[in-house]
Amino acid sequence: MLEYLRNASEKPVAKILIGILAFSFVGWGVAEWIFGGAVGDNTLLNIGGGDVTVQQFNAEKSRELAMMTREQQRDLYADTGAQDEFTQRVLTKLTTQQLTQNRADDLGFVVSDKRIAAEIRSYPEFQVNGEFSTLAFDMILNNSGYSEAQFADVIRNQVLRSMVLGSMSVPVVVPEFVATAAYNARYGERKIEYVTVKFGDFATENPTDEQLRDFYKKNPKIMPETRAVSYVFIPAEMAQPDKYDAGYATAVKVEDDIIAGETMKDAAKKHGAKYMSFDAFARDNRPVDKLMTDKMVAKIFDMDEGLESEMIEVKDGFVFLRVEKINPSQAADFDSVKKSLVADWKKAQQEKQAYVRANEILVGLNKDGKFENAKTAVVSRAKGAPTDVLVAAFHGEVGHNSIVPSANEFYVLSIKDSISPKVDSKKMANLRKELQNMSNTMIQEDYNSFLMREYPVELNEKVYKRMFAK
Repeated sequence: MLEYLRNASEKPVAKILIGILAFSFVGWGVAEWIFGGAVGDNTLLNIGGGDVTVQQFNAEKSRELAMMTREQQRDLYADTGAQDEFTQRVLTKLTTQQLTQNRADDLGFVVSDKRIAAEIRSYPEFQVNGEFSTLAFDMILNNSGYSEAQFADVIRNQVLRSMVLGSMSVPVVVPEFVATAAYNARYGERKIEYVTVKFGDFATENPTDEQLRDFYKKNPKIMPETRAVSYVFIPAEMAQPDKYDAGYATAVKVEDDIIAGETMKDAAKKHGAKYMSFDAFARDNRPVDKLMTDKMVAKIFDMDEGLESEMIEVKDGFVFLRVEKINPSQAADFDSVKKSLVADWKKAQQEKQAYVRANEILVGLNKDGKFENAKTAVVSRAKGAPTDVLVAAFHGEVGHNSIVPSANEFYVLSIKDSISPKVDSKKMANLRKELQNMSNTMIQEDYNSFLMREYPVELNEKVYKRMFAK
């Protein structure tokens, strides 16, 4: 029987059940260390009159963690962002379960004991040689920490949820005209003619200072906000409790010294931590440093000048930030950008001349149909011409002529014909499946919105803050 349980432990359901036991000795301590405990039988969420308690949250949290590998648990522990995401995922799952439970109750759905027994007997994990084994059932449940009544409640709730949400998984039949229209829109082609008028084909003289100043008034160059920053980094192996505690203790000492008035540099030197200082940099031009992640830079640009951050946990240790100086965004001095303005001014003049020429071509095309040096192409939505031309070709109607702007040129475009695609059975089948999935998603989202309106979700702020405040 032990050999059977070892084999069964590789199956999904058994992993959940046996994992809970293992986690009670290893993972639970880690989980409580990560997220903190809650005292007492408190309501965390009220969903249409049905409560989700702290105990339910902790139980679901332990089940989710038990399904993770040790490496995944360590990664979760070391990343506060991942912890927040994990917490929200558990809360979302519990909310969905309670919403469907409320709906099942209102609809009067009932799951008989006979149905529950049949469901339990169907689990392969509880079978030996193709037949239900009471011994296997008792051993797995005992090891998982579930009583028979508790496990029966889990099965009952699963069946009730399937009754409520089962219809949401039924594929939607896509009408023939919808599939045909979508196929034609996606795979249809257009026959077009177009002429390219490049800015660079037009000559222009160098501007005077007066012209540049007038140009700069209309097109000022804004220098982005920059910030000078320093930080202290206390390394620690975050996945190892003893080394985490040692690193945390050092970080607390550094924090105490900073609060007492010592500079970050001196506090770092005193406790053997790493100190780094950076000259002012813009948000999108960060220093090359492994700690300067998107999340860290966002925090830096959300802080006030002259203040230190709270202790920040990162993957490899603890960090304290300080914004030394903030240089607000402002218009650059004219003399400092004068040279770079020359090229911008010239391009603006060339663009004006190019537009005049493109308009002359368009007027002639509309008046007498003359379209000299035009290029003819049959294009799809993805290829056959420059991207701006493709967008305009499928946005306009057949027979429409227009000027299409682009970064360094104008296109004069004439849409000549629309070509229906030949039906490819494989592409059509894939498109139908995609449309079915889109329809099912829309129905599910609409039904979820209905459940949320019918059973409002209220968060117990006091309990939530006690459990998750940082």
